[in-house]
Amino acid sequence: MTTRRKFLRSCSLGAGALSLSPSFNNLFAATGSAGLGNYPTRFVFIRKSNGERPHEVALPTFDEKQKKLEAEKKPFEVDLDQHELPGWLRALDAYKPNLSILQGLSTRMSENGHYSYSSVMGCFRSGANSLSGIKRATVDFELAKLFPSPFGHVELALRGNYKTFGTGIIAGYSASSAHQRNYCYADPESAYNDLFKSVVNPGASSSDNAMFAFLQREESFKAKALPGYEKQKLDSLVTAVESMSERNTRLASMSGAIGKHLPKLDKVHLNGGESATLLQKQEAMTDILCSTLISGLSNVVTYTIDELSTPATGLPENESDFISLHEVGHGKAYSGVPADVVREKVRVSQVRQIASIVERLKAAPEGDGSVFDNTVIMYFPEGGETHHAHGWEAPFVMLTGDKVKLDLAGRYIRLPYHKESGHQTLGNWFTTLLNAHGNPIPHYGDLDAELSRLKMPQTGAIKRFMV
Repeated sequence: MTTRRKFLRSCSLGAGALSLSPSFNNLFAATGSAGLGNYPTRFVFIRKSNGERPHEVALPTFDEKQKKLEAEKKPFEVDLDQHELPGWLRALDAYKPNLSILQGLSTRMSENGHYSYSSVMGCFRSGANSLSGIKRATVDFELAKLFPSPFGHVELALRGNYKTFGTGIIAGYSASSAHQRNYCYADPESAYNDLFKSVVNPGASSSDNAMFAFLQREESFKAKALPGYEKQKLDSLVTAVESMSERNTRLASMSGAIGKHLPKLDKVHLNGGESATLLQKQEAMTDILCSTLISGLSNVVTYTIDELSTPATGLPENESDFISLHEVGHGKAYSGVPADVVREKVRVSQVRQIASIVERLKAAPEGDGSVFDNTVIMYFPEGGETHHAHGWEAPFVMLTGDKVKLDLAGRYIRLPYHKESGHQTLGNWFTTLLNAHGNPIPHYGDLDAELSRLKMPQTGAIKRFMV
């Protein structure tokens, strides 16, 4: 006998995914192609833990005047082609024309400290990781609405419990709407099997569709007899079933194109990939991320590349260590390697993955250019300026393609500091992303209460960064 429990276990996202994100209409976006121009703009959000100390992002070849401005956190900007990058960013040397370093954005309206949870993507105080604290759809979901795709939005995360890595489909940090947490893929194998099912397991989609049809008939019948909220929940479930069925049909028709960009999953990642190091998992997730974008499965990917409980394994000279990023944040050395050096090794490994993403997207033809031409990649600390961050500033390292509707490439830009005239917040930056790509929202996210008390303007986009 087919039961609802059996159905949810067999459907393409699994029971866990559905239960984690009840806002089904937003979870499964339309499968058409929309947005500005002939090709969609892609967005990659790469979240890192342990903060990002602004002085480590500053350019080592500043002249004396620029060093003084940087030390005093006064606004200025320079062309990157006139300077060397910090050592940990050198993997991006070849991409300087598309690179930008943005200093001075504050994140006081969101959660700070050890974890930001959903708040850094939604510009609100989330009350730790509570559903009730999620006030709105996070910015990545809002962007996904502008550029629909079969999966709408994809979230990847390399999380853990200090000694082992997370596996399967787990609660994510993005949000499809208020009080609705997203799901995410916690290991490469789970992401591979679900995202590329139409190629690696083509029979599963047709089987799912039969189950979808069964559940739709059953739940539609029940919904007619139930009033109020219960009826609304069932109506949402029926809509989800229809959307998932449509998505599977679309994926089946795309299987040829998807097959051309299928990631290569090494056997070390099978069965949860318990023996894989963090560096191996990063490489696999990078491959999956790129294939997801190039094949058109999604135009928006949010990737938690590590958090404080993620074991930092496989680092050069620390290969045998299970490094706690939290303890590194408190200054702990490993195998005689000082904490600051370990922190840099972590950043180097992450930036190498960013360089791989750029290289892969640049190698994928699209129109008269490449997929990268229509891509925005953002690498930023989920908390702010340090391990115990307060949100005074959060450095952003970004790469933007030549056809993206933004104008900040090739520059190091320090904005006015918090409470200084002209200061810009994370909400201003996210408003800029949305306004530049088709959402005219007056302002995205909550306001900084302290700036509001001072009656300082803090709404709207950063117009100078828009084309």
